[in-house]
Amino acid sequence: MDEKLNRWVVLAASTAILLCTGAVYAFSTFAMPLSEQMKWSMPEIMLAFSINSAIGPIPMILGGYFADKGWVKWSIAVGALMFAVGFYLTGTATSLTQLYLYYGVIAGLGQGFAYSGCLSNTLRLFPDKRGLASGIITGGMGLAAVFASPIGNSLILSHDVRYAFRTIGMVYIVIVLVASLFIKKAPAGYKPEGWNPPEQAAGKTMANKNWVEMIKTPVFYVIILMFFVGAFSGLMIAANARTIGTSMFGLSATAAALYVSLYSVANSSGRFIWGSVSDKIGRSKTLYIIYTVVALALAVIAFVPGQIGFIVGIVGLGICFGGVMGVFPSIVMENYGPANQGVNYVIVFSGYSIAAYFAPSIAAKIATANNGNFSVAFYVAIVLAILGIGFNFTYRKITAK
Repeated sequence: MDEKLNRWVVLAASTAILLCTGAVYAFSTFAMPLSEQMKWSMPEIMLAFSINSAIGPIPMILGGYFADKGWVKWSIAVGALMFAVGFYLTGTATSLTQLYLYYGVIAGLGQGFAYSGCLSNTLRLFPDKRGLASGIITGGMGLAAVFASPIGNSLILSHDVRYAFRTIGMVYIVIVLVASLFIKKAPAGYKPEGWNPPEQAAGKTMANKNWVEMIKTPVFYVIILMFFVGAFSGLMIAANARTIGTSMFGLSATAAALYVSLYSVANSSGRFIWGSVSDKIGRSKTLYIIYTVVALALAVIAFVPGQIGFIVGIVGLGICFGGVMGVFPSIVMENYGPANQGVNYVIVFSGYSIAAYFAPSIAAKIATANNGNFSVAFYVAIVLAILGIGFNFTYRKITAK
């Protein structure tokens, strides 16, 4: 049975599924039209995005557990279908409660199951190419909005936003059902033909800590704070990019949707770029660069008028947000070992989840209070990026000991 396993087919199927679930990064394309059509305020709508993002660690833990128990095919299939159905049902929502249930809870839970299952199973199939496989998987998820944003905008202009949700949701249902047929469980101790694991160097053993031992270490809390400030600005822009483009820079809906896609390309490519850089210069030095670029990119958006400022700003933020998502799994493994990486990383991922809950809503509330101007939100994110530099300095001091 294992001889017939084609890991590249499994990787392609997993990437296809995450290209669907990654549509959450295109939410800004749908948010303003949904507000106009349903007469809901932007902060009320942004809460759906916050719930979707913040709920992720719960199914990620369960998805990792199911993958360890050999139920990865079902975990991925059920999760992917939950997301697609939740996306479709969002187009039928007539109340905020339904919006929060369909997009926030159902789609959020589904995304977490699918993501953790696809990532953990794929990495087990590529012990010789973990970086490549991880980059393709996470990059595919980041690239999802490149397709979802312009297609969604076209459907919104030709029909309405609820029709767009239903149509795209139906397409996602078909894609994930077909792709799930090609998901295969990675056999225990899987090794590609002709590959043998490298011998471990003497004296280079890595101490493995479980999550209980991890949370007792001071550096754990510094890592979570670094993850929070690193994710904050990226999530703020991802959820509000279309609105920022139309309200502050005078872009048309079509142009704004294209810029959302540009942000997604930057986000996706950043996962490859910074992952490669961090392998060469180290994680901490990479984070110094990322936090500095984030602060500068936010300053460009806030102070440089016109489309040039907007383009430079969102590209810089997108690349760095992708870098944050690519660097922190390695930071967790380097500090706490590979044996419990799945659960340990999900717990550290709570830093991202906290940012996901607060960043979009805070930005939307600030903009509402300032007639659609997000500048104050940018200033808040700049301060957090500077704090990130300070947290990184503390991290280096602690780990040096």
